[in-house]
Amino acid sequence: MGRYPIHYHMIGTVHKSYILGNTVHQSYNRGTTVHGVHYLRILKNVYYDTMGHTVFIEDAIETKNRIEENLVVAIKPSFSLLNTDSTPACFWITHPNNIFVGNHAAGGPRYGFWFDAQDHPIGPSATNDICPPGEKLGEFRDNVAHSVGRYGLRIHHGQSPRTFGCKGISFDEDAVDPYWQNPIIPARFENFLSYKNGRNGVMGAALGAVEFHNIKTADNRLAGIEIEIDANLKENTGFVDGALIVGRTLNNMENSVGNPRGIITPRTDKWWVKNVKFFNFNFGHAAALGSCSHCFHPAATDSDARTIKFANIFMDPDTVTKKVLW
Repeated sequence: MGRYPIHYHMIGTVHKSYILGNTVHQSYNRGTTVHGVHYLRILKNVYYDTMGHTVFIEDAIETKNRIEENLVVAIKPSFSLLNTDSTPACFWITHPNNIFVGNHAAGGPRYGFWFDAQDHPIGPSATNDICPPGEKLGEFRDNVAHSVGRYGLRIHHGQSPRTFGCKGISFDEDAVDPYWQNPIIPARFENFLSYKNGRNGVMGAALGAVEFHNIKTADNRLAGIEIEIDANLKENTGFVDGALIVGRTLNNMENSVGNPRGIITPRTDKWWVKNVKFFNFNFGHAAALGSCSHCFHPAATDSDARTIKFANIFMDPDTVTKKVLW
């Protein structure tokens, strides 16, 4: 523990510090660890053939660090670090209030970007006064993930950003803003490209005011985008707005990518899908839309009949054979 190639450890605010233009390769213990620091810049680095979570935000207290234009390639699991390092992410994110711009996650057994918000900060930073699942997102745009075993972007165990992250969400149906007692702060995931992943391009669970804008996915084996649960009380607070979803491209015409859905909708109400285009769902049992996320699981207690609303949807008439598969 503590022996990482590049390690910023418990030194607080570091406005003038940066990690720029380095290469880390064949590391047995991560790439760069951000521990108890804020405002650090991690820019234009390359990480190759590393073990465990590679760009690693450790205690879930770290905020406002700028992680930009880094490339993480071919990570491997580790069975001697944290339990979650056996299912590693190129970028492991325990607090959402950090900035991710223009990064590439390219190859690994599980995840590209994993927002694994801890209930409270852990380790030497432990406190119950901060609640990362309720904190705002710093920035997430222009990132790319491909060729990972599960999800290009995974948001799990949940994200519901609001003004007071540790205070519950109150809902006043009679008010103009029903969330006025604890106003929500929308989290925008923008301009994300995710392709050729073992399951989904994007996977979200228990999402509050989370918005996906201009998402592009292709060649994902299970789904382009899947949302498991919409945790909102007000309709159209969480949504996909603007996406291009491709079932398979010319790269995969001979080798099947399974029977994917373009978007799998939640097993809850109130989610919206708008301004989305679907192409190349004309093989096997592939379909543009699937319903009731994870209802196929043997332990599922839900049998669908949920209301999801759609607006301005285009399904290419030449290449989308099956529009909806329940």
